[in-house]
Amino acid sequence: MMYGIFFQDSWSPIMTHISGFHDHVMIVVVMVLSIVFYLFMMVFIFPCCYRFFFGLEVLELIWTILPGMVLGAMAIPSLHVLYLADEVLNPLISVKSMGNQWFWSYEFSDFPGIEFDSYMIPESDLSLGDFRLLEVDNNLILPFNTEIRLFLSSSDVIHSWTVPSLGVKMDAIPGRLNQLCILSTHCGYLYGQCSEICGSFHSFMPICVEFVTDDSFMNWVMNFSN
Repeated sequence: MMYGIFFQDSWSPIMTHISGFHDHVMIVVVMVLSIVFYLFMMVFIFPCCYRFFFGLEVLELIWTILPGMVLGAMAIPSLHVLYLADEVLNPLISVKSMGNQWFWSYEFSDFPGIEFDSYMIPESDLSLGDFRLLEVDNNLILPFNTEIRLFLSSSDVIHSWTVPSLGVKMDAIPGRLNQLCILSTHCGYLYGQCSEICGSFHSFMPICVEFVTDDSFMNWVMNFSN
């Protein structure tokens, strides 16, 4: 898929809502542009029909109220999606992520002793089929179909933890703790990058999240502890 034109596939309920809102807005925009283009062409092709047209109160009322209704039709679902993006209901696992120049550090609050850094794999060490500038040496392992709370902060400058397929993007700010909710509906690998210009190696700070089943996650936790 050409991700430069389309959204990435939705792997979370919030990203599904974002994609649906995007389609809704595009339908409204196309409708408005079609009407404006049609009226413009009518005036352009038949200019003599409107040479004595100077004012109409009903028309002014229509083109004042109608755009307001259109904006309301876009604002209501937009506020709904915005509310869902900030909602954290009942997370089962809490993970803390620290942004550093230029790597991520992860700590599982519910499992003492599970802490690790995640660095980008150099291009010379990539295997066949790996993604350049996106693979890391330690993936963030998380269970799918589980609500996860991710705390974000930074040890130096402002970073941004961004995974497009999950519909999440949150800044990691020094001295401040932000949080976001993650819930994936699929197993597999998701990639993201720091989307803040955080220094000369800004483009070498990828994120790789691996969603697995509950049994695989618990096996990983046990193996990591050992």
